[in-house]
Amino acid sequence: MTALVRLRLDIGYDGSDFAGWARQPGQRTVQGVIEDALARVLRLDPPPVLTVAGRTDAGVHARGQVAHVVVPVAAYSAVNGTLPRRLAGLLPPDVRVWRVRTAPEGFDARFSALSRRYAYRVCDDPVGVDPLRRHDVLWHPRPLDISRMNAATKLMLGEHDFAAFCRKREGATTIRELQVFEWNREEKHFAVATVKADAFCHSMVRALVGALLVVGDGRRDIDWPAEVLGARVRDSAVNVAPAHGLSLEEISYPDDADLALRAQQTRRVRTLG
Repeated sequence: MTALVRLRLDIGYDGSDFAGWARQPGQRTVQGVIEDALARVLRLDPPPVLTVAGRTDAGVHARGQVAHVVVPVAAYSAVNGTLPRRLAGLLPPDVRVWRVRTAPEGFDARFSALSRRYAYRVCDDPVGVDPLRRHDVLWHPRPLDISRMNAATKLMLGEHDFAAFCRKREGATTIRELQVFEWNREEKHFAVATVKADAFCHSMVRALVGALLVVGDGRRDIDWPAEVLGARVRDSAVNVAPAHGLSLEEISYPDDADLALRAQQTRRVRTLG
């Protein structure tokens, strides 16, 4: 039998010109581009398959994406220590593999993760966003009151059924633990939301941001997002914020000794107590 090794990849990308992370026929995707580059460097046919920590949608960026891949030991040994540099010569400039290392025992990029942290960037300058930041910052033409927005987010923290802010998938739970949701101003007209949870369901972060923007500009009351959350039904009044303001910043994992146990726990379908 062929000896195999599991590798961890740390990845960043500008999602502007990608049709999301997941490989799709006829579409340019982050997964497809990286897998094809790996296949060329490692001389594998068919290409190896990446398992990712967080599947990002079309237009969403990442600074701290993590994936794992299983490849033959012989193929990896032939390029060990030079794989990131070799990939840099093949990958387009809008995606980078920063590090490649042998994964510790029990590591699963998706199921071993403790949390995912996203940032959503918004400019509320009435004259618009800096043209050099137009691909990663949303322009919101109304002034935002950060104190109102943070008062609203505090009502949503903890473990809840986030069905009101998710696109439901058959057989999948929408119960999540929202660990951090806060807004800060880095400059006068530049606001950043930090959103951290054990996991996110489809479109959850962008829907949460969309709900908070209308609180910040005064069109909705502070307690409105929490009321929507409590209803557990997708609300048509919640506008999903555009993809380009969103970036996956960090994936957190437990100590190596706890990786396998964490993966086992994550695979269980959760219910609210």
